[in-house]
Amino acid sequence: MRFRHKVVAGLTTLVLPFAAMVGLATPASAAANATATFTKTQDWGSGFGGSWTVKNTGTTTLSSWNVEWDFPTGTRVASSWDATITSTGDHWTAKNLAWNGTLAPGATVTFGFNGVGPGFPSNCTLNGGSCDGGVVPGDEPPSAPGTPTASGITDTAAKLTWAAATDDKGIKNYDVLRDGVKVATVPPATTGPTSYTDNTLSAGTDYSYTVQARDTKDQTGPVSASVAVRTTGNGNPGGGGSKIKMGYFTQWGVYGRNYHVKNLDTSGTAAKITHINYAFGNVQNGKCTIGDAYADYDKAYTADQSVDGVADTWDQPLRGNFNQLRKLKAKHPHLKILFSFGGWTWSGGFTQAAQNPAAFAQSCYDLVEDPRWADVFDGIDLDWEYPNACGLTCDNSGPAALKNLAAATRTKFGPNYLVTAAITADGSTGGKIDKADYAGASASFDWYNVMTYDFFGSWATKGPTAPHSPLTPYPGIPQQGFSSSEAIAKLKAQGVPDKKLLLGIGFYGRGWTGVTQDAPGGVATGPGQGTYEQGIEDYKVLKTTCPATGTVGGTAYAKCGNSWWSYDTPATIQTKMAWAKNQKLGGAFFWSADGDTSNGELVNAIHTGLQ
Repeated sequence: MRFRHKVVAGLTTLVLPFAAMVGLATPASAAANATATFTKTQDWGSGFGGSWTVKNTGTTTLSSWNVEWDFPTGTRVASSWDATITSTGDHWTAKNLAWNGTLAPGATVTFGFNGVGPGFPSNCTLNGGSCDGGVVPGDEPPSAPGTPTASGITDTAAKLTWAAATDDKGIKNYDVLRDGVKVATVPPATTGPTSYTDNTLSAGTDYSYTVQARDTKDQTGPVSASVAVRTTGNGNPGGGGSKIKMGYFTQWGVYGRNYHVKNLDTSGTAAKITHINYAFGNVQNGKCTIGDAYADYDKAYTADQSVDGVADTWDQPLRGNFNQLRKLKAKHPHLKILFSFGGWTWSGGFTQAAQNPAAFAQSCYDLVEDPRWADVFDGIDLDWEYPNACGLTCDNSGPAALKNLAAATRTKFGPNYLVTAAITADGSTGGKIDKADYAGASASFDWYNVMTYDFFGSWATKGPTAPHSPLTPYPGIPQQGFSSSEAIAKLKAQGVPDKKLLLGIGFYGRGWTGVTQDAPGGVATGPGQGTYEQGIEDYKVLKTTCPATGTVGGTAYAKCGNSWWSYDTPATIQTKMAWAKNQKLGGAFFWSADGDTSNGELVNAIHTGLQ
């Protein structure tokens, strides 16, 4: 997490098996041991999100994959991830990247895109053959069932009813898909329409359902049209179903930046996120300590600066940010607030903490639960940069250090507090992810804030210019493993559950000066001019002083004069949120709130993107 530093590093969902859309002229035997399935993950009218899953259904390893399909005229791919996608006219081809082409028997890989236009893929082939792994001669796949209707909607349940599909040999069963994922398989009704009741829903949450028929030969037909369902009850006012939307608030922002807790309210941010991490508490001599007493609990707020318009008095027991956070929670009861400890500058004390995890946990609990502000915080966030690796300082506590510290912290705080951690996104071979047991530690953490930004920056004063927060690798990227998708893939492969991973978004850009080349990979003479620090600038400034001129690797870059910057925009954040949903991640977070516009346009992109 940045701390005055540099760190190197909608509702409509359709699942469409390609087999149902394809009339193949090529031999099915070419892909008889693999399948490709298309999922429409989002639809916003003028465009949509789509993803494919390629599965090796055979007994031998696939060394590569190549998916081809046709779009109707007017429909195209605008951006993509985890595959190289090209087109000739309306014919599209997706090929594996270097790191995801090999599929063991039973393994799957998913890649996706944001599309423009209303159309769907047709005439799909996988490695030259059928995308359904083969056809059954003389047996047609079933038709699409009727559009489901919803009834009996409660806080936790909804009943779906649909008209039967048709098939020349008979319907075996129906798959019920919720938000693109199969949740039930039900036999057809003997007479009349078939129905299914889903009793596993959350209150006040939006869902999308489709139904797909399967015949007696296990051939699937096209999915039905979708029906949107919203359960009753209040649910989560932060929106986005169960997705976490967390933002960091920096204590030092109240000084030169003049950014206060009240700004979280007036910008609309507090209403659109679920959690706030307050940064930072210090870690000294192996224990949690206060970072800035004046900003934390002593600064007196005037009425115009205060969340509720009431000025602090000289004799009240709690002032500063902590009191303002208390007022913010009173106004937005859904918010949960965590006290974050460490950061780039204050991580040096974690090495000593790792020598006595129980004493560290006790000190943190005593501080978070100080009677003056015990009601403000709902948990603790550990921002250790980095366990068994180097940040501002180097740690050699061993691979198990984070796991041991996490276990002690969870034991002390218990199950009713949130315990989270900010972690590295260095997915390079032998990099920081490989240095610690993140899978083992995840058993004690509610989730990880994966710092998928600051991969590249002007600490490399001469360049090459490169985006600091690429979603995916791209040709010419300076370092293998320095992208969000590679980091998430490595953490998953290590055994971290996908729902415990949050994708990080930087509300700032990194840049160089003395650059003549517009595209990434240019030579520079030094760091770009920033308001508070060389080589770094807030999004709210860059959006007008150096507007984006291109995209690469799922993020934006800008060339203005001899300056070159990279940063995320509302559009690239939407792409990243679609990817996070496709990866079934727990949500997203951002660093930090003060970099956004006064009306919170980046927060809004996260909020709507995770709906």
